[in-house]
Amino acid sequence: MEETTTSQRPRPRKVPRQCRSAETVAAIIEAAARILEQDGLGVFTTNAVAERAGVSIGSLYQYFPGKEALIGALIVRETSLLIVECEAIAAGANGREAVRGVIASAVNHQLRRPALARLLDLEEARLPFDEDTRRVTRRLHSILLSILARTDLPQQRDPVIAAQDVLAIIKGMVDAAGERGEQDRDALGSRVGRAVYGYLDNAA
Repeated sequence: MEETTTSQRPRPRKVPRQCRSAETVAAIIEAAARILEQDGLGVFTTNAVAERAGVSIGSLYQYFPGKEALIGALIVRETSLLIVECEAIAAGANGREAVRGVIASAVNHQLRRPALARLLDLEEARLPFDEDTRRVTRRLHSILLSILARTDLPQQRDPVIAAQDVLAIIKGMVDAAGERGEQDRDALGSRVGRAVYGYLDNAA
């Protein structure tokens, strides 16, 4: 993959400091999500987002310089929700339960709003690989690393590599299922679980 700098992806112009500003930004981002999942990229413009959010185009540009910054903010919002869920799961479960919970969260994250998730996956690959994306990957890896240290899971020769492999298995299978338009969460979760546990039980 070609290296890029973080400045290449347009980012929000400023962070909202007041409650009303935060509500405006949240409304703009959700309006962007609804347009993307209902109508696709073909009609995705800053004017359309502003109209759907009920704000002026000037208000939108106070926070987002363009539509790619909106997509970036959406990616951050959605992945941040996944991280919060995985952190809560990792804090309150044994190893096997935590692995199952992380898999279920990843499946739900992909299939909760499948059209939006598929589009964001494509855009994340197209847009520069910036610090936000690396931060999410590092945090998920850290969560999995802490889970793999639990005593009820087989000890791995190299836990760091094992956590990276497990993350790749989950992401690869879940993203591929999203691209195919799968909707059965239980079936997908079961397949991912078999793959992950097959790896963990045989890589010690």
